[in-house]
Amino acid sequence: MSNVPEPFDIIIIGGGPAGLSAATSIVRQGHKTALFDSGDYRNSTSPHLHTVPALDYADPEKFRAKARADLEQYGSVTIFNAAITSLKQVNDGLFEAVTSENDKSYVAKKIILATGVDDIFPDIEGYEECWVSGIFHCLYCNGWEEKGVPSAGMLAQGDVSNALVALHFARQALQLTNSVTIYTNGNHQLADDLQAALKAAPAPMVVDSRRIVRLSKEPVRARITVYFDDETRKTEGFLAHKTSTKLRSSDLATQLGLELTPMGTIAVHPPFNQTSVKGVFAAGDCASPMQTITAAMHSGSCVGGGAPLQIQAELYGQKAIF
Repeated sequence: MSNVPEPFDIIIIGGGPAGLSAATSIVRQGHKTALFDSGDYRNSTSPHLHTVPALDYADPEKFRAKARADLEQYGSVTIFNAAITSLKQVNDGLFEAVTSENDKSYVAKKIILATGVDDIFPDIEGYEECWVSGIFHCLYCNGWEEKGVPSAGMLAQGDVSNALVALHFARQALQLTNSVTIYTNGNHQLADDLQAALKAAPAPMVVDSRRIVRLSKEPVRARITVYFDDETRKTEGFLAHKTSTKLRSSDLATQLGLELTPMGTIAVHPPFNQTSVKGVFAAGDCASPMQTITAAMHSGSCVGGGAPLQIQAELYGQKAIF
């Protein structure tokens, strides 16, 4: 702890919607804050934002730049373009964060984790290359522009490999197209379950259980071609699929001994999203199964209120409201 600068009130780890929303709340109370941004964003390949009032079709990069610029007028937030590699609780209840940049150390009274999640792509050739351009994980975020295509596909694999969830996503796709093919990629039991469900409650959906060997993005709009192990293929207007996810910078949660949920996100206590360790808060995708930009902004605002409230109570030796 020698030669460590004067403590910040709050350290925010993550420069996406959750972290920026937290900072946007905190500045209004003037707490000295450090925001660490690794520059790694889940929506880095997305050209536009959607579902955010007044920001429909906004450029995600310009959104982040504007949010940063808005903080400058307050003078209480310092932004570091660096990742945090180590995080621990030290003497006097402070927390020490070490950056990837020359192993510099910073300390703070409170920590906000807004590190997000990473998508886990299935082991299908061409999948990653088609991500966002032809494969949509959220049909509220993407898909409207393809409205009216003759047919679309839905990959029922991973987190959507049961009939209830697969039909849930397929119904959303039907809002954009006349017919949906649910691809089970060799999962014949799931195909049988889906067939039974559709027999009981028909919808303009068909089930294809063939093994997929490759995906290829076509040059027109979001069209994507699905190649099967029987050497046939089919082109769809787009393919819907929700990936599995994993905590980004999960080692930070481990280092602090934070409790996780069965879904692998950081367990938090609403409304201020404190974790299982006092003084550590979490917001955004890393702390919620509802992984959308609006949900991230909401939880960022909540932790941006909670961390200062706790500091202020402790300053006067009083009890905080949570």
